[in-house]
Amino acid sequence: MTKQFDFSKGRRGTAIEKTGKTRITIMLDDDVIEHFRAIAEVDGVGYQTRINAVLKEYLLAANDADQSPLTVGKLRQILREELRSK
Repeated sequence: MTKQFDFSKGRRGTAIEKTGKTRITIMLDDDVIEHFRAIAEVDGVGYQTRINAVLKEYLLAANDADQSPLTVGKLRQILREELRSK
């Protein structure tokens, strides 16, 4: 290594700070995706952003109601209720 690089004050870790979001892969029903795409087009935001907002709203409401964890069954119920309400 050349002498022009000084890593004596360097730290281990990621070079890019986390944004508070994590990339995941999730399987959703086609009708759920189409619904959120239609809403997103009207709102002018991305459909994934809209899905995230709906899940956050649910979590805030669930925290007020009880402290139970979010399960796959509950997630499907939330998404279907959201589809029916629109």
